[in-house]
Amino acid sequence: MVDAIIILIVLVLLFFALKGSVKHFRGEGPCCGGGSGPVKTEEKTLDGPVVAVRLVHISGMHCGNCAERVRRAVDSIDGAACDADAGTGIATVRLDRTIDDITIKKKIEEAGYTVDSIEQG
Repeated sequence: MVDAIIILIVLVLLFFALKGSVKHFRGEGPCCGGGSGPVKTEEKTLDGPVVAVRLVHISGMHCGNCAERVRRAVDSIDGAACDADAGTGIATVRLDRTIDDITIKKKIEEAGYTVDSIEQG
């Protein structure tokens, strides 16, 4: 009887763990410590006209909170503004001055994500 109760408890815990994981990978749950949903900050505007665009392919963005973290990381670079999409794994980085790809890559990786490639947009 005790074994049956222990097995039942383990199955219930496993059910909730799997349910949370499925929501996480669909981008429906509070991923990355985001609470009940993504926290959006004000979109950054560049000081000058856009002179270059980079498309950054990123691994590890699972939800809106992840995309927001990437966006804030890139926006912290003077002369760069970013829109990130967790669904496609692509961040579009607009530049109003010359900024090397290494700087962009470093900021994204400091935020905890992996840059797979950077191409001109």
